[in-house]
Amino acid sequence: INAIARVRLADGRVLQAVLDSATPRYVVPERPAVTAVLHDYAGLGVEHILFGFDHLLFVFGLLLLAGNGRRVVATVTAFTLGHSVTLALATLGVAPLPSAPVELLIALTILWLAVELADDGRRPSWMRRRPWAMAAGFGLLHGLGFAGALREVGLPEGEIPPALLAFNLGIEAGQLLFVAAVLVVAAALRPLRTRLPATVAAVPVNAMGALAAYWCFERAAALW
Repeated sequence: INAIARVRLADGRVLQAVLDSATPRYVVPERPAVTAVLHDYAGLGVEHILFGFDHLLFVFGLLLLAGNGRRVVATVTAFTLGHSVTLALATLGVAPLPSAPVELLIALTILWLAVELADDGRRPSWMRRRPWAMAAGFGLLHGLGFAGALREVGLPEGEIPPALLAFNLGIEAGQLLFVAAVLVVAAALRPLRTRLPATVAAVPVNAMGALAAYWCFERAAALW
């Protein structure tokens, strides 16, 4: 569990630090250290993406849709660019949106992607032809979700740009770790894919769709 310690000094400065079980204390420095801000918010970014199962499931679907090679690189990069833009805009108050409908829309993007993956692909849709375009567009929604999480934590006054940059870099680092892990597992299982019946091979996509549908109903109920 993370907590924010915020101290307002007599000279008007506001200092802030992220506390957790590993670092339960905060010593007020003479001047806020930018390196501490970078370290804390990069860690928060990594933690948020690795425990943000809806975002990871969407990235997993992107990898299945893109296939391999340059398409994977282009698709993941487009998703990164998309959510980086709205993360910055929403966090800075340029494009504020309530988090509840955003979370519902994020679940719908996962469900839409699962439906596309479940299709036989005989008539390639625009999502299959240009997965990077879809990733960039849906990435805008996911960036709003990241911004909602960052708003709950708060940003240190006077150090907003480095904190925002560090949080975003932490998200990207965690995302790359997940992508690398999925690709390694996929490479290890590749010899078995041709031996598996179609019903077994479809299990990951069906599970993805079922979980996304559950999130849609759950978040819609919470919204209303």
